[in-house]
Amino acid sequence: MLFKEFIIMNSKFLYIKSYGCQMNVYDSNRMKDIFLDKGYQVTDDISKADLTILNTCHIREKAVEKVYSDIGRIKKLKDSQKNKNMKLVVAGCVAQAEGNEITKRSPTVDYVVGPQSYHKLPDMINKIDEPLNSEFLQNEKFKNLIYNSSKLSSEFISIQEGCDKFCSFCVVPYTRGPEFSRPIEDIINETKKYTSSGVKEIILLGQNVNAYHGISSDGKTRDLSYLVNKLSEIDEVKRIRYMTSHPIDMTDSLIGTHASNPKLMPFLHLPIQSGSDGILKKMNRKHTVNDYLRIVDKIRNVKPDIAMSSDFIVGFPDESDSDFEKTMKFIDQVKFVIAYSFIYSPRPGTPAQHKDNVDESIKKAR
Repeated sequence: MLFKEFIIMNSKFLYIKSYGCQMNVYDSNRMKDIFLDKGYQVTDDISKADLTILNTCHIREKAVEKVYSDIGRIKKLKDSQKNKNMKLVVAGCVAQAEGNEITKRSPTVDYVVGPQSYHKLPDMINKIDEPLNSEFLQNEKFKNLIYNSSKLSSEFISIQEGCDKFCSFCVVPYTRGPEFSRPIEDIINETKKYTSSGVKEIILLGQNVNAYHGISSDGKTRDLSYLVNKLSEIDEVKRIRYMTSHPIDMTDSLIGTHASNPKLMPFLHLPIQSGSDGILKKMNRKHTVNDYLRIVDKIRNVKPDIAMSSDFIVGFPDESDSDFEKTMKFIDQVKFVIAYSFIYSPRPGTPAQHKDNVDESIKKAR
C-alpha cells in the first residue's frame, strides 16, 4: 500500500512519498514536521521539490523494486534540468538494509537514512553530519521529534519499535533493531498534543505492539494494557486501537482490557502466518496452532463481539499441499473478518532466504 503526503511552501518545497506500513506513515509525518519547523512545506509536484524523501519498505521484494524505479524516474527529472538542484533522500527500511548498495547503484541519491536516525536529516543536509546514517538511535530519535497539531480525527502513535522474535522470513530485527518501548509519559504527551486539535481516535503502533514494556512516571515497567487504560483517562480520547501484535505477547491482562475498557475497540489484528505447525516451526514463530486457538477462545470468551484479522504467507519454503490445506481449515475454524495473504518473498539476510523451493505457479494458485 502506498501513502503520500504533500504541502506547499514559500521558499522551499518538500515532497514525501511513503511506502508500506502504518509505521512508515507515522515516520513520514514526523519527517514532515521536522522540515515544517525548518521553514519547508510539502508539494504534490515533485518537479518543484527542493527536497524529496522516499520513505521505504523492505518487507517484500516488490516494495524494494518500486523504490529503485522511483529513483530512476527522479534521476531522469534531474538530468532533464527540470530540477537539477533537488536533493534526494532515501529513508526507511531499504535505507537501513541496503545503504551502501543504494549509494553505489544510484549516485543520484544524496542522503541515506535509516528509520531510527531520521531526526539527523537536517544536520545531514546542512553537511554537519555524514550523508549516510543507519545507526539504531530509537531513544534519541523519539526525544528529538516534533509533533505538530493534527487536522484529522484519527492519528497513529508509534509506541514500540523493533523486534526480538527473529522469524526466519522477516527483516524487521535487522532494519528496525531490537524491541524498544517509549516511556508512558511521552506517549501521553503526544496524545494530548493531538487531542487538543480535535483528534478523537488514536492507533498505537509497533512491530510487536503488545510486547510494549514502557517506563511509567514512577519508574516501573508497564505493559500495553496499562498504557491503554492510562490513555483512556484522557476525556478527549474516544477510541483506542493497536497493531500489530504477536501471539506470544498476547497477555491475559491485555485480553481482560478488551472486556473492561469501552474505549478499546473490539478488533484484534493477530498474525499467525500459517495454519501448519510444521511451517510455523520453520518460520521460528515460537507458538503452535493450538496456542493461537487458545488465545482466540480466551478473547472471545470475554469479548464475544470482537473482530479478528490475520496475515498469511503463502508458499513458504517446504510448504506442501497438506500444509496449505491445514491453513485453509484453520481459517475456516477461526472465521477472520479480514485475512491478508502474501506470496513468500525471500529477503536478504534472513535464514529462509536460500530455500525458496515452492514453484511460483503453485504460490499464485494458493
